[in-house]
Order: sequence, then structure tokens, then C-alpha cells
Amino acid sequence: MSEIIDFLAMGGYARFIWPAYVLTAIVLLLNVVLPIRKEKNLIARLRTYHSRNNL
Repeated sequence: MSEIIDFLAMGGYARFIWPAYVLTAIVLLLNVVLPIRKEKNLIARLRTYHSRNNL
């Protein structure tokens, strides 16, 4: 059990390392989620545009 605690403590640098991991995970997640949301928004806008203009 102490090996896990030592690992999580990261040699005393845990307060710097774990936030960096969390920030990296957030950025990677946003790199996936935001383009998907923008694509869905664009498709909805194009459908609305085409239905209004009978294209």
C-alpha cells in the first residue's frame, strides 16, 4: 500500500504533477468535444438554411 502512496506523492512534487495531468486531460477532452459540437451546430444551421431557401 505504501508503494501506491509513494507513487501518488510523486517524490514530493505531486502538487505540480497532478494538476498538469488534469489540465492535459481537460485539453485533450476539449480537442475532441468542441469540434463535434461545432460540426453538429453547423449541420443544424445548414439544414435550416436549406429548408428556408428550398435548395
